[in-house]
Parts: sequence; structure tokens; C-alpha cells
Amino acid sequence: MTHQDPAPTSPQPAAPSAPDLLYREHEEDLRSAVRALLADRLPPATVLAHIDAGRAYDAGLWRILATDLGLAGLLVPDALGGQGAGAREAAVVLEELGRAVAPVPYLTSAVIATEALLACVGSGPGGATHEPAAVPGPRADAMPRAATRPADRPEDAEEPEAAVAAELLAALATGERIGVLAVPLSSAPGTAHPTAVRADARAALTGEVTSVADALAADVLLVPARGPAGAGLYAVDAGAAGSSGLRLEPTTALDPTRPLARVGLDGTPARRVAGPATADAAIGRALRAGAGLLASEQLGLVEWCLAETVRHTGERHQFGRPVGSFQALKHRMARIWLDLVSARAAARAAADALATGAPDAPVAVAVAQAHAARVAVHAAQECVQLHGGIGMTWEHPAHLYLKRAKSDEIALGTPGRHQEALADLVDLPAPPA
Repeated sequence: MTHQDPAPTSPQPAAPSAPDLLYREHEEDLRSAVRALLADRLPPATVLAHIDAGRAYDAGLWRILATDLGLAGLLVPDALGGQGAGAREAAVVLEELGRAVAPVPYLTSAVIATEALLACVGSGPGGATHEPAAVPGPRADAMPRAATRPADRPEDAEEPEAAVAAELLAALATGERIGVLAVPLSSAPGTAHPTAVRADARAALTGEVTSVADALAADVLLVPARGPAGAGLYAVDAGAAGSSGLRLEPTTALDPTRPLARVGLDGTPARRVAGPATADAAIGRALRAGAGLLASEQLGLVEWCLAETVRHTGERHQFGRPVGSFQALKHRMARIWLDLVSARAAARAAADALATGAPDAPVAVAVAQAHAARVAVHAAQECVQLHGGIGMTWEHPAHLYLKRAKSDEIALGTPGRHQEALADLVDLPAPPA
């Protein structure tokens, strides 16, 4: 009887690792630092005072967060001038900013615009750079205007797109500049992004974009436009508003802590940071990261609403006992807590998937947004209701959280849109009509 070697077997693909939903020690330390800062600099009364005074942004707080603490560069690799952290750490920051409804452009600049530029320079999750030869390191003598053409370069000379993107990325990472992706706040990841903006052969832009969040605070606008060669992403100096054909017009927004603006361009000079091969992918990556980490902001909002409601109902007495002791109110607060726990799991899964570049990141993001957006709105509504009459007043901050929750519900895609995307991603057909 002859011995036969077993037939060779093909290697089995490794099973996907489970997402890490727990907070690590350094993430808790980061949370403590940000929460202490916000408690000192931005109590709810201060947010209301900013709104009453017509100040849409807290520039001093942004400077501390972005520059002093280095939080604007969490997603940017060390080699490109950032902190070399990732989406998990940025999610912790957004949780605390959501708890405080902080009027700072962290989501729009440190997440969405930053992710778009990272895609332009070929940097993947965790700081992996796919095309290092094309990406110079950040210059020590950063230019005073991030979107201005260098004086020693001929006007008609071509600039390497990755070099322009890296230069802008370094300015955003240090907090020197604020960047905003000029798309409507309602833009969802994974969908076509038609643009009415056109670019000519000299990268001059003409068109209009509506409902752009934080455009009024921006130093540089990243504008999707269609040029002679196809789709592209262009950097525009927002400091030139009122000249060079650039107009920034405030529009009415439900959430006063995240203002919207209409961006008008009429032959506005720009610099291209991505061409047809990368522009759409960069925009999609930015919107996906924004949607995934927005769930963490919504999580922080829910945490504040529940904690404040429990505190109030424990102190407010009726019929000789705390109103929070009535069973009907207990049940309503218990439901918020259950929603909070599940929203935390979804938000942490999305942050972990984005941080590790997991292949199922689009699924995690769709799940997080489809769930967290509705949880945030319900928690904010219950917070207003269970506070009774005081919850209906301008002086109490509950209305700020309701407005932020309702605004976030349609930001970067509605829950229904994310549910449709999830069904497509997991190949779940709709029921027959």
C-alpha cells in the first residue's frame, strides 16, 4: 500500500477581526482633558451667550483645541505634520464636543476636509501612505495663505496636486487654517455628487454651492468642480471673499452652532488638489469618515440629554416626591439609556472600522448613522419634554441639543438614506410591492 500525500489545500482567508468597542486608556485620558477644557471654557450659558451676541464660532476655544492641544491633526500622520492618531481618538473628541454643542468647526475641518486631503496625497487609514514619492513633507516656512500660488512660481506653471494637498494638509493639521469641503451639509457618502461648479483651463471656478456648513469660518474651501479633463477638487482661498469673484452668504440654519452659507464663485482662482482619477474617491472618503464620526457627536449629545434629564427629575419635586420616581418617567429615561448603549456600540464600531481601514467600514458607517441619528433626536425631544416648562424656554440649553440633533439627522445623509445604503451593501432586496 503506497503512501499518498494529502492533496494541497488553498489557504483559507483570515476571519475578519471583531471591532474593538472599548475605550483604551489613552482615549479616556484624552476624553478627560477635552471634557475639563469644555467645562471650564464652554458651559451651556456661554454657548447661549455666543448665540445672543451673534458669534457663530468660539475662535479662542478653537485655537486651544486645534493648536494648543493638537486635536486638529489627530487624523494626519506624523510625516505630514499631524499627530499620527486616528478615527478612534477623533471620535472621543467629537463625543465631548457633542456633549457641549460646541460651536467649533471640528467635524468639517479636522475630519471631513482633512480626510479629503489625505486621500489626495495617498495616505490611508492609520497614516499608511501609498505614494510616498509624490508627497513632500510639510514645509517649515508654511505660506501665510494656504490657497495662494507661490510668488516664485510662474502663473501658468503646473503644481503637483499631491504637493498642494500636502501643503494644505499641514496647515489644517496645525490649526493654522480651517478647511471646509464645499458640498451641501446633506450630502451622503456613496452617492453621486453632481456639481454646478465649472473650472476652466486656468482653474478659475464659476458656480454656486448651497448649505455649506462652517463655510463662514473657513480659510480654505475645497470645491468639487468639473473641468476640461473631468471631475476635480480645487482649493479656494476663502480669505478672498468679497473679491476674486468669491461670495459667502449666510443662510438660515436650524442649528445656530453650525451655521450654513451659500458659496458663490465667479471666475474665482483656485488650485487643483485632485484630478479625475482621485477627486470622486477623495470626496467619498471624506463624507464616509464624516458620517461615521458624526455618530460619535450624536452619542455625546445623547449622553448629555440623559444625564441632565436624570438630574432634573431627581431634583424637581411634585406631590412630595421627586418626579423622577414616577414609574412612567422612569420607563422613558430607561428607554433613552437602552438607546444610548446601542448607539455607543454602533458609533464605536464605525470609529474602529474607519481607524483600521476595515473592508466593512461602509457597513459600519451606515449602521451607525441609521441608528444614532434617530436616537439623538428622540433623546433631545424627551429632554425637552421631561424638563417641563423650563425646557421650553430660551434660557435653558435643551433647545440647543434638539436643534443640533435635528440638524445632524439630515447631515451627511438621512437615516433612511443610510438604511437604503445598508440594504445595498449587504445585498438585502426590498420587499415586493
